[in-house]
Amino acid sequence: MPLKLADGKVAFLLAACLSAVPAMAADLVQVYRAALAYDAQYAGARAAAAAGREKLPQALAALLPTIAASGNTFWNDTVYNVSSYDANLRRLPSQNYQNKYNTNSYGVSLTQPLFRWQNFVQYDQSKLLLLQTEANFAQAGQDLILRVAQAYFDVLFAIENLRAVQANKTAIAQQLEQAKKNFEVGTATITDTYESQSRYDLATAQEIAAESDLEVKRYALRVLIGIDPGELNRLKQKAVMQPPQPASMEQWVAAAERDSFVVQAQQAATEAADRTIEISRAGHYPTLDVVANYGQNNGPGQFGLGAIDTTNAQIGLQLNIPIFQGGAVNSKTREAIARRDAERAALDNATRSAALAARQAYLGVVNGLAEVRALEAALVSSLSSLDSNRLGYEVGVRINIDVLNAENQVYVTRRDLAKARFDTLLAQLKLKAAVGALAEDDLERINTLFELP
Repeated sequence: MPLKLADGKVAFLLAACLSAVPAMAADLVQVYRAALAYDAQYAGARAAAAAGREKLPQALAALLPTIAASGNTFWNDTVYNVSSYDANLRRLPSQNYQNKYNTNSYGVSLTQPLFRWQNFVQYDQSKLLLLQTEANFAQAGQDLILRVAQAYFDVLFAIENLRAVQANKTAIAQQLEQAKKNFEVGTATITDTYESQSRYDLATAQEIAAESDLEVKRYALRVLIGIDPGELNRLKQKAVMQPPQPASMEQWVAAAERDSFVVQAQQAATEAADRTIEISRAGHYPTLDVVANYGQNNGPGQFGLGAIDTTNAQIGLQLNIPIFQGGAVNSKTREAIARRDAERAALDNATRSAALAARQAYLGVVNGLAEVRALEAALVSSLSSLDSNRLGYEVGVRINIDVLNAENQVYVTRRDLAKARFDTLLAQLKLKAAVGALAEDDLERINTLFELP
């Protein structure tokens, strides 16, 4: 499996080592570990996973008590206007009394849900959402392995392609020089010279295109790891690639339909959508809570005379029964059912896509191995054909174009063989990814097929 978040420092040090020692060829595993620390897409998936893991404690919080405290203090300046009357009921001049005092109060409240069905269902749903989060993160780890391998193999194939083009150009240049000499001494026609010159000009154009493609592929790899890896280990000439085990394609397909991380994530999303229906329906259900309050107030008595301290403590049950909510609960339930149906359809699509991916990867490995064997045999035949044409040209039974075609066939076969090998290795990784089993160990196994350049 991919390195965990705590392993980021390790991956960063590996990237630093690659940067500090450019003369040392980088192997596939080193490049992958550097990508773990640098790749922005994987970093985003890691952060998304960290955010998704918070769903569980948030849902648990809805089942636990909530406690709140409050307090206040006020400075009061109160003026009393007091009127009085004499014995004849005549109003006497009023007198003002001013009272300045401070009042304080504080309180603590506790609410413990006893029955809130939506909270219990939401807690179960959060476990499913956590499974979905982990499956998505695991899939992101597998995708990183595939992207690194693809970029690594692309660079190596671009190097092989450039080598083939340059070798072909060199051979054509030698043939062009020989054609010119033969024309000068009268043993060949000018047609051979023109044909060789045409092939040489085409090879020059192909060399420019191959050099450009190599630069693009190197930069694509650099985007993944943040540095120029320098030289890369090359695939051994005698590298032996193993066929899929088990050898039955249907077993791989069944495993993909069951164990693919994409399928697992969508399965969890579908079950979570079922819980959303229950949560929506719970809007019709009553709720019951334990409620406790404790508070204290202190201030003056009436007209500011004396002081009164009041303490209040309450504990009891609070029942709420929804009666009518404008049809909102029914509407939300219908919405949740529709979304559940959409998730089920997405699950069917994910299962079918996983099966298709497994079949494609399996056939990619099996047919790739057969193609490699065929191209290896073709390369031997092409080399023999080239030797025969060169000998025939020397004794006059073959013309220049025959030798050029034979040389071109050798380099094309070598290029196609390199591509077939890399495509087969990538298909092996894709097959493991299709069944949710791709890990760093698979890269280490493939890494043994490579050697220093």
